[in-house]
Amino acid sequence: MNVNELEYTYAVARIRALEASLLTDSVIDQLLACKDEAQCLGLLSEKGWGNAETENDVEAILNCEEEKTWQVIQEVSPDLTVFDVMSYPKLYHNLKAAIKEVCTEVINEKIFYDDCEIPGREMLSIVENKAFERLPGNMEAAAKEAYETLLQTRDGQLCDVIVDRAALEAITQAGHDAKDEIIRVYAESTVALANIKIAVRCQKTGKSLEFMKRAMAPCESINVEQLAKAALSGADALREYLKETVYADGVEALEESPSAFERWCDNRMIEAIKPQKYNAFSAGPLVAYLLARQNEIKTVRMILTGKQNGFPDEMIRERIREMYV
Repeated sequence: MNVNELEYTYAVARIRALEASLLTDSVIDQLLACKDEAQCLGLLSEKGWGNAETENDVEAILNCEEEKTWQVIQEVSPDLTVFDVMSYPKLYHNLKAAIKEVCTEVINEKIFYDDCEIPGREMLSIVENKAFERLPGNMEAAAKEAYETLLQTRDGQLCDVIVDRAALEAITQAGHDAKDEIIRVYAESTVALANIKIAVRCQKTGKSLEFMKRAMAPCESINVEQLAKAALSGADALREYLKETVYADGVEALEESPSAFERWCDNRMIEAIKPQKYNAFSAGPLVAYLLARQNEIKTVRMILTGKQNGFPDEMIRERIREMYV
């Protein structure tokens, strides 16, 4: 056993202990059974969610749990670069937000993320000064193209497509470069599911084949050209294509409802990472724990939002994600 593997055994032992505090399906059922948001928050408090400063503030509690999760990862992981790819969605979101703020001169203070490689204020400064060479990897080219496109066309959707496609390509590259299997699994699943979501949305909104090709990023488990052509041919053709792929079990969810399909996409990711919890000499259990925590935070957010708005329990339940434990 080399030093790195030994370091991971200690880290994994810590994560194993923390897995015991992850929310189970039965706890999720208890949250659903709560009569209102206040009762939900009481149950979450019993489970250790939030802290003395977040009492009854939903957003503060959820942010606190996200911060706790990253703090654990930073404390135990022998190599934090493994987790870089997990922050790409926030990093590229910051780029989109900065470009739109600079080009439209509409200021929104709370739109940026600060827990990624380039925090919001720094990203805004880069775009304001057109210092795109300071951006990593493929971001420089994407930033230039998105910036010029928004200035010339005022088409915010096209700007989003350019940056989102670059984010998917960066995730794909990270997967190809990764030594850890879980990052390869995460990258492939993330990009493939994003492509399927794009196809579903574009089919419903009547987007062109050219638009879909521009939005989708190549991956190994989906042929994006065939996917786009199927979406162009209609909902039935799209479902028939998906039945021929490893994502065939998503067709039933797609037929049920948009929310059921979104839930299936998240559950598919959880199923993909579950085997990693048994790889004790790698980053697998750490990455799996991080994704599991993000999944339960998202699920709790859905339940609390539903309770806030008085949605029927069944409507909330159809959006509930599968838990990791």
